[in-house]
Amino acid sequence: MKALILVDLQNDFMPGGALPVPGGDEVIPTANRLVDKFKIVVATQDWHPSNHGSFAANHHGRKTGDVIELNGLSQILWPVHCVQGCPGAELHLMLKKDKITKIFKKGQNPELDSYSGFFDNARRAATGLGDFLKAERVTDVYILGLATDYCVKFTALDAVDLGFKTYLIKDACRGVELNKGDVLSAVSEMKNAGITILSAREISNFFN
Repeated sequence: MKALILVDLQNDFMPGGALPVPGGDEVIPTANRLVDKFKIVVATQDWHPSNHGSFAANHHGRKTGDVIELNGLSQILWPVHCVQGCPGAELHLMLKKDKITKIFKKGQNPELDSYSGFFDNARRAATGLGDFLKAERVTDVYILGLATDYCVKFTALDAVDLGFKTYLIKDACRGVELNKGDVLSAVSEMKNAGITILSAREISNFFN
């Protein structure tokens, strides 16, 4: 069984959002084409409390991009984004949400960030995504979304670590690229971990 994982296709990561990923909205049409090809489509959703420790605004004298220690882990500070119940946390209006089987929220613990759709960054708590996929007898996962160098990367790395045959739909992802080369490095890291890199067109051909 194959499943499609849509990573963080939320308003705050789109152009004009609180933490815009360049070209983030360009992913939506491709996602909408692909959701029709999978029986199981899951989405991840950043769902932060307003006092989340990853927000620069919650640390006096700190700014976006600073790195601190948060609960024993190195943490990049971000703008306030994807706050629970706020419009910025909602999935993009044009995304075919009726095709989504289940949504998994992450980043709810104010003391830990959660890039991966499977676990928090310390792997102290699971979102339930892994158990759900295994219960549905999923063996292969196809991943797209935002951002290539953060939440997509860590979701893909955890997927392969959990034993799923994992595919990255590279042209259906966009990166933050805080530092030049971050996206290229992330794709290389995923490839070295055994993740197959392919295009949306190649996936469409699988179903033809």
